[in-house]
Amino acid sequence: MRSSVLRDAASRLKKQRLRAMHVVACLTLSAVSVFAVAQTAPVKPQPVVADPAAANPVPGNAASARKPVERAALRQEIRAQLMPRRYTTLAAEIGAKINRLPVAEGASFRAGQLLVSFDCSIQQAQLQKAQAEFVGAEKTLGANNELAKLNSVGNLELELSRVAVDKARAEVSTGKSVLSKCAVVAPFSGRIAEQKVREQQFVQTGQPLLDILDDSSLELEFIVPSAWLAWIRPGGTFKVVIDETGKTYPAKFTRIGARVDAVSQSVKLAAALDGRFPELIAGMSGRIEITPPEPR
Repeated sequence: MRSSVLRDAASRLKKQRLRAMHVVACLTLSAVSVFAVAQTAPVKPQPVVADPAAANPVPGNAASARKPVERAALRQEIRAQLMPRRYTTLAAEIGAKINRLPVAEGASFRAGQLLVSFDCSIQQAQLQKAQAEFVGAEKTLGANNELAKLNSVGNLELELSRVAVDKARAEVSTGKSVLSKCAVVAPFSGRIAEQKVREQQFVQTGQPLLDILDDSSLELEFIVPSAWLAWIRPGGTFKVVIDETGKTYPAKFTRIGARVDAVSQSVKLAAALDGRFPELIAGMSGRIEITPPEPR
């Protein structure tokens, strides 16, 4: 019985192999037929399309009319931002508690006006101590000088008294320098852009206090393609439309950036508004429309 089962299995396997070989042969024959038909099929010639410009030449007037259109296509809208010429962040030069902030955020101030006042009672006491020690050191030195005339004091003690006077004088100078940092005054006239601290707040040395800016003269900053350096010159005029006001203002180029960005092939420019416009403040932005000159 076992040999009969093996014979049946071998017979079925043989039939399956024959069917598979038959399928492969049919597929091969079909592929060969398709390739032969493709090789013998005639190739249709492609029609030659004539150049529209050559077939229909543009008259002289039409060609000249196209030049303003091409020149207008070169026109680009460049975004610009109003920036103050002078701006900085004032920081604390000593660690102390803020006593007063007399100028509010957004308010104007004059050069030399008090902007921040610190509580420096401890520093004042330290200065008074240094001054007292300086007076005592001077008296000790004077007494030793009188004793030196009588040969009643040694040279070393006399020299140490002189050193004590110099040390006490230096302590007084240090105390006065610290007290001068207890009041922060404006380095120039302008406005408070941001108050970063509040009254009665203790601040550390180097901590930012105020952002200030000079709004007496604003300038525009923007980026243009570096290829425009061939015709842009300081003093050239253009118009800028400010988004916040919706008005157009005259301006002129003042500075050209020191280098070109190699990746974007662009350069930074600066321009000044031609006139005074009280409604404009730093941070406003707008667009300028610059049309390159017509090529000769």
